Amino acid sequence: MVNDAETFGIDPAGGHPERVLALGYAPVAARDGVAAVFALDATLAKLALGTRDAMVAQLRLTWWYEALMGIGTGAAPAQPILRALVAAGADGPALAGMEEGWELLLAAPDDAALGAFAEARGLAFREAARLAGAADDVAAAGAGWALADLAPATADAGLAARARAMAAPLLERAARQRWSGAGRFLGALVHVARADLAGVRPIGAPSRVARLAWHRMTGR
Repeated sequence: MVNDAETFGIDPAGGHPERVLALGYAPVAARDGVAAVFALDATLAKLALGTRDAMVAQLRLTWWYEALMGIGTGAAPAQPILRALVAAGADGPALAGMEEGWELLLAAPDDAALGAFAEARGLAFREAARLAGAADDVAAAGAGWALADLAPATADAGLAARARAMAAPLLERAARQRWSGAGRFLGALVHVARADLAGVRPIGAPSRVARLAWHRMTGR
């Protein structure tokens, strides 16, 4: 994902080496589009979690919402992520739903809002699956991944604890299914998220990498 980071100005894998490996399992023809989807998510996360002024964050997120809603209505905008999404045939209005999820974190979210955030951010999994031609059930996977990834990224300890608690059963459910060949990159992201949540072995440990290799071969 080094080249993707240079292309998009942000790393779709968030600097996580096992996510690099997992995203590399995506079908070759869909990899650019998949990378753009996760680069979009990383960008929205940075705006929502890394902007001190909530009003400024809101304005920047709204710009992305409007840009995504405009995909397919004219020339591709001069922004690398948006250009890649247009080239891949991404569903801009569907991806705009991700922005609505991130907006929910600008105020202190209750459990209902946190669940709505997870569902909206999980649209990244749904669109990535569509671009890859995967028919897997990605609802629990996307929501669980969204919450598990949020936990270490937020400075709010209470929010992090609630996100971890909500993520665990969703990821467990997603891990029980057998993933199709086209969708195994998403299944691999589920296994990475579960390992991160457990925190038993360090990222990149041989047993964790071997688990991903097994998943790539079997879909389990």
